[in-house]
Amino acid sequence: MTGGGPVGGPEPGPETALAVVATTPEVLAHPDLDEALLAPWERRRLAGIRLPSRRDDVLAARLLLRLCVARATGLPPDTPALAQRCPGCGEHGHGRPYLRGRPGVGVSLSHADGLVAAAVGPGAIGVDVEPATRRPGPVHVLRRLLPDADVAEAAASPDAGPALLRLWVRAEARLKAGQVGESGHTSHTSHTGHTGQTGQSAQGELRLLDWTDRPRSAVAAAASATRVTIASL
Repeated sequence: MTGGGPVGGPEPGPETALAVVATTPEVLAHPDLDEALLAPWERRRLAGIRLPSRRDDVLAARLLLRLCVARATGLPPDTPALAQRCPGCGEHGHGRPYLRGRPGVGVSLSHADGLVAAAVGPGAIGVDVEPATRRPGPVHVLRRLLPDADVAEAAASPDAGPALLRLWVRAEARLKAGQVGESGHTSHTSHTGHTGQTGQSAQGELRLLDWTDRPRSAVAAAASATRVTIASL
C-alpha cells in the first residue's frame, strides 16, 4: 500500500478537532488503510488477541485514527508515529495514545462490538463510542462512577436507557481527554446533523459533543479543547 494524501471527508480548521465514527467492516474495507500501517509493537499486541472480532475492532480503531491524523495534518496515513504511554506506571505500549514529535496534537480512539471511533485535534481530546442498544448500569453503580445529580436526572427521564448511555460516553470521552472528577450539570443544544442528534456544550476547559449515528446504531461523544467537527469515513 502507498501512503498517498488525506482521503475523503471535510478537513478540520487549525483550531478544530475532527472525530469519525465507523463500523469495523467499513474501516477494514477502506482502500487506503491496511494492517501494514501499524507499528511492530501494535502488530504484536494484535497477535495476542484470541477473539477474532475483538482483534478486528482493535485493528480498525488504530487504522481509523491514522486516517483522522492524516486528514488533520495533511500527512499520509503511514507518516504519523502513533505511540502509547501509561500515565500510571510510565511504561510504553499501553495507556493514552499520542503522536511522537507532535506534542500539540491530541489523539484518541475507541472500539466496542463492531464500532470504532477516532478523534484528533489541537490540545487535549478524548472520544468514546458504544452501541445504541447498550444499557450501562445498574443505576446504583453508575452513581458511584458518575455525578449523582446527572445520573438521577437521566434515570428519571422517559428514555432512561438512552439518557444513561449518553451520560456514560460523555464521561468516558472526558476521562480519555484527561479530565477527571465530577462533571456537574450539563445542558444540551440539539440539532439534526448528517449523523443524527448532536449536543455540544462547554465543560470546564473542555468542550463536550455527543451525537447519535443512526445508520450505525451508535452513540458517541468527544471531549476536546476546541470545537469538534464530525466527519464521515
